[in-house]
Amino acid sequence: MSDNTHQPLPQRQFTPYRGPLGLSALPSTAADLILLGDLTGRYATGSYSRLASDRRTVILRCDRQGAAEHGHRITAAIACHVARAGGSIDQLTRLLLHPEHEGGRHARTIALRSGQSRALGYIRRVWASASAAVGTTVTLDSRHEAFEVLAGLRDRVETTPWRGERGRTALRVLRAHLNFAETAGGPLHHASERQTAEEAGISRTTLRAVYETVLKPGGWLRRLRAGHGREGSTWYLDHGSVPSHRVPALRSRLWTTQFPPDPALEEWTTPETATTADIDSTVLARLMGHDAFARHGLGSAALVIMSALHSRQDQTAGELVGTSSVSRATTYRTLQRLADHGLVHHTGETWALTPRALEGFGICLPDGDTAPTAPTAAPAQGWDEVAEQHGTRGVAARRKALHAIERAAYREALEQLAEHRSRAAVLVRDGRQVLVPAPRPDEIPPTWHAPDGHVLDPATGRPAADWRVATDGRLILITPADQRTYDELAAAHTQALSEWESTP
Repeated sequence: MSDNTHQPLPQRQFTPYRGPLGLSALPSTAADLILLGDLTGRYATGSYSRLASDRRTVILRCDRQGAAEHGHRITAAIACHVARAGGSIDQLTRLLLHPEHEGGRHARTIALRSGQSRALGYIRRVWASASAAVGTTVTLDSRHEAFEVLAGLRDRVETTPWRGERGRTALRVLRAHLNFAETAGGPLHHASERQTAEEAGISRTTLRAVYETVLKPGGWLRRLRAGHGREGSTWYLDHGSVPSHRVPALRSRLWTTQFPPDPALEEWTTPETATTADIDSTVLARLMGHDAFARHGLGSAALVIMSALHSRQDQTAGELVGTSSVSRATTYRTLQRLADHGLVHHTGETWALTPRALEGFGICLPDGDTAPTAPTAAPAQGWDEVAEQHGTRGVAARRKALHAIERAAYREALEQLAEHRSRAAVLVRDGRQVLVPAPRPDEIPPTWHAPDGHVLDPATGRPAADWRVATDGRLILITPADQRTYDELAAAHTQALSEWESTP
């Protein structure tokens, strides 16, 4: 056995760019990514493989396509680091095109194959996407900071007045997304429309209306990427730009028939509900999926009022109008409905939840200022019984069953699209049905073939001037735009690939 020890390999000497934004101004992870590339394979996930047509197995991509996607992800990550450090596109260009920076290999490959101008155009597109992403997000350095941000967002949600039925429905949807974000560990999360509708206990139609009229215009939620196949949409909770005063007013409120208050009569000049609320959104998240709180059941108003009473017991009806942001008439009507089920009781002027109200079990308590009287309905014995009394039991189960059918039909359509299926003709021979596949649009019958490779026009029987037959028996359309050299075709192909890879 030799006594010689293994000598370490000589490390490569780098001479990085040391301009106004040198590598010293970037985090160590960014500097390593620029100098050494993606050594850990963090940005290679999904680059070299894709789902097969069955949407279950994974097949490999060609090396060039996988390497191009991997290189684009590295380039986009470097651009985001430079944008966060306050750099410019010129500094990014010098970092990427430096001959000894491994992280800029993809940009230099484009410059080598397609020319410097195309590489610069690619860098400009990547820089624009990175600047837009960095300008609308906040850097979270740890999971602890992410949970602090989500806690701050939850406090803001609980103190924002959600007026009207649509506002309360938006609160349920936003709380569902907050649940997904807490599970994901940050504002960036994935969720499909069906998944969110089941979590919030509403229909997809209502969900889409709330997205477009309340949450997106109000700056609460952004869809970064639409879902496809088995992947849900990518969402981001905007914790930094959320307005803290109120949600957008509905158009119907602008056409009210009420007269404005008269200052001479000392009438109120402020809205009926307060400018801040005080609810416990964890209670709302716990109860909103039950059938008892569906549209024709207790509804969203009962959800918000119970959340407000759980946050602070013994409130008067006037105080509940402010803390729950529910109108006075709806507050009285909802309190009476909850009292009929034995879920709330009042002593004097104050209201409170009964001991097991959050579990759906009510009790019969006499009012504090009147003689004991029985409620108009028996005390509730669980949320299922409440839903049964209101005729909403089974709504969530039927909604999930419908979503399962829709998912199955959608996946079947994707499989057919991936396999390029077309309708086949059905012939009956000897009492049996025989399927005859439809011909592909680019395949032609042998009678159309001319001896010299041209295509015979079936109407005239003469060769068509602009068409040829390839060696695999399929049509090729020859146009003046196709009369290009090999270098021109290669450049056009590379440009198309670059534009596809740079699409965010």
